Amino acid sequence: MPIATVNPATGWTELTFEPLGSEEIEERLRRAAAAFDRYRTTGFADRADLLRRAAELLDEDTPDIALTITSEMGKPVKAARAEAAKCARTMRWYAEHAEALLADEHPDDGDVRDSGASRAYVRYRPLGVVLAVMPWNFPLWQVVRFAAPALMAGNVGLLKHASNVPQTALYLEDLFLRAGFDEGCFQTLLVGSGAIEGILRDDRVAAVTLTGSEGAGRSVAAIAGDEIKKTVLELGGSDPFVVMPSADVDAAARTAVTARTQNAGQSCIAAKRFIVHADVYDAFLERFAAGMRDLTVGDPADEDTDVGPLSSEQGRADLEELVDDAVRRGATAVCGGGRPKELERGFYYEPTVLTGITPEMRVHREETFGPVATVYRVADLEEAIAVANDTSFGLSSNAWTTDPAEQERFVRDLQAGGVYFNGMTASHPAFPFGGVKRSGFGRELSAHGIKEFCNTTTVWHGA
Repeated sequence: MPIATVNPATGWTELTFEPLGSEEIEERLRRAAAAFDRYRTTGFADRADLLRRAAELLDEDTPDIALTITSEMGKPVKAARAEAAKCARTMRWYAEHAEALLADEHPDDGDVRDSGASRAYVRYRPLGVVLAVMPWNFPLWQVVRFAAPALMAGNVGLLKHASNVPQTALYLEDLFLRAGFDEGCFQTLLVGSGAIEGILRDDRVAAVTLTGSEGAGRSVAAIAGDEIKKTVLELGGSDPFVVMPSADVDAAARTAVTARTQNAGQSCIAAKRFIVHADVYDAFLERFAAGMRDLTVGDPADEDTDVGPLSSEQGRADLEELVDDAVRRGATAVCGGGRPKELERGFYYEPTVLTGITPEMRVHREETFGPVATVYRVADLEEAIAVANDTSFGLSSNAWTTDPAEQERFVRDLQAGGVYFNGMTASHPAFPFGGVKRSGFGRELSAHGIKEFCNTTTVWHGA
């Protein structure tokens, strides 16, 4: 894939970039290692000042960078502005909380004495240069949720961003430089995926984090495992959205529309499979389908647009294959199911609701990365949990019920990294984010995320 801005609303290539050569990559690796040697000794207060300044600059830059995001990957401009604002808030959150999150931990005095020590504690120290392989769907947020905690912990970053968002990738490097971070603390590498292995195997790179497809995760994890380097993976998701009889069906249906179509459905944590108890199935489906039909699909630069184009022609083709396969095998498209006829250019796809899903359909097993929802009718709680877990993924989950016993069952039995009741999954810096099964391993955000790229060091003093 060329490193280029291809506007998804038009299909036109607006800007192309030459990938870095081997000598340029080597210079950036050298610069990163030198920067870490200096930066790791800085204090939390100094790091926090730099990160707060980055947040201020991002606030100032939001109108322009939002338009860049819209032109590169098709996100509606109002959503792009919201993404930038969330990034600035997260930078400020880590600037405020990182020192406390990484404070020395002191074991119980009795355990210290029993170990034969006069004193002992645990200290969190930075690992070094962290390679971040990031996707296009949230081109600022995916990077910042790694970079903010990593930089506050004293690490430095190398960003290999998706090849279709090069301008956003270069903006991020420039943002941290303008904020006052030393040259080399955060660098963007405009390289193709073929260059990742050599960079990751370099001894100066200590760890890697990847958000992306299952295939990319397998590849990077295999290389990192061979090199025995710390890895965090956030991969695909096919999150369940369960609606039980005690739910507020109107609220559930309204939220379901947003949960499925935010970012044109191109989100790992978007609800994708809607699992509805038979007692409320008809009412939910009617309201949900009506809400999907009412969405405005169109130019992402238009403030009134709800759903923009998919990020690429290939992405739309992949989605079409899943829907066409399901319909051929007996599924019903209650709404949508094709390209909007009034939008001849660009990579648009209609918000779609499919019912009658059976296990032999690809859409039952594969992630739908676009505004396509599958709806299942279930008879009871047991069947709801069974259908929810009938996936290779386990990123997050949503359950709509006010019954405490049902809520406890969902917490106990849903195979996912998060369980959200009577709302939709959303990431926040205070809460850990990540999944199980083929959705990856490790956690981002919160205290758990900032410690992923730290050397947890036991310090022991003899009597």
